[in-house]
Amino acid sequence: MHSRISRRDVLKGSTALGLTVYASPIRAAAPPAEAVTPALIAAAQKEGKVVWYTSLDLPAAERVGKSFEAKYPGIACRVERSGAERVFQRIGQEYASRIHAVDVVQSSDAAHFIVWKRDGLLAPYVPEDVAKHYPIEHKDPDGTFATFRAWLSVIGYNTSLVKAEEAPRSFADLLDPKWAGKIVKAHPGYSGTIMTATFQMARDLGWGYFEKLAKQRIMQVQSSADPPKKLALGERAVMADGNEYNMFQLKEKGDPVEIVYPAEGAPLIVGPNGVFKDAPNPNAARLFQSHCFTPECQQLIIDVGGLRSVHPLAKEKPGRKPFAEIKKMKDDPAGVEKEAEAIKARYTQLFKV
Repeated sequence: MHSRISRRDVLKGSTALGLTVYASPIRAAAPPAEAVTPALIAAAQKEGKVVWYTSLDLPAAERVGKSFEAKYPGIACRVERSGAERVFQRIGQEYASRIHAVDVVQSSDAAHFIVWKRDGLLAPYVPEDVAKHYPIEHKDPDGTFATFRAWLSVIGYNTSLVKAEEAPRSFADLLDPKWAGKIVKAHPGYSGTIMTATFQMARDLGWGYFEKLAKQRIMQVQSSADPPKKLALGERAVMADGNEYNMFQLKEKGDPVEIVYPAEGAPLIVGPNGVFKDAPNPNAARLFQSHCFTPECQQLIIDVGGLRSVHPLAKEKPGRKPFAEIKKMKDDPAGVEKEAEAIKARYTQLFKV
């Protein structure tokens, strides 16, 4: 039963960027790309609505929904926003009870798509933009999902509390005794983003790094959205990890925060989008999926959501460091599947909440 899938099962693949998520085809190949046709639009308008379960920040998610409604009058987009794990559990419970309410899903935990695909819940559907423009490593070979958004886990500091020339420039710099009691950090047991970051950092820097960091009297929080908020409030001077997109949003509204891309490389996270096979509004679901991958929708999540896009026609927002210029850490999905539980246990021992 889907409702019995545990967080443990999911987190084994929670950082599954690339190989685990986007490889191992179940079918022979993805179906042909599908264009948005007058017939599809008419069929979607007859259904009259689409239901999108997403872990995207609510303001950005609602803007995506409104952009769809403006483009296709007569189709209401119902945005159901929650944390990725809650989205996953809700769908599991609904499907276990034979309730098919969701049309399209977006999750910040890529492992969810492994489970949904394995269980045969996703419908193969390839929007034209995905077929024409998306890198192969960002689309499922069976055509059931693709990378809707990407983001990084970054270091940051409060500009009212830290001078630019004194700010940390690397993960190693966070070990300086001057930062003791001044750092905030999120937890891999709660956040898929931070599980991704922790795995990559432990592999590249070694667990000895975390053992030293744990001695810095860290303020331990849960979500990857929490460190940027604590930073903006001045509760801590520096953050060891957290969402780049939250930092963009805070900085652009005038909060005293600054992003640091660590010299060792920033962990990369992806959030796919997919259509459910038993979607109650299948035509509207396909139309919405196509809309999500258009340059205009991808531009919206960049400009409003502070996110990154892998669509080559979407443009970087001025003032932000171009994605291609940022050194990123590489993932090892097989390693994550083996080590997720051990990472959580070891981390929790080091950073006692």
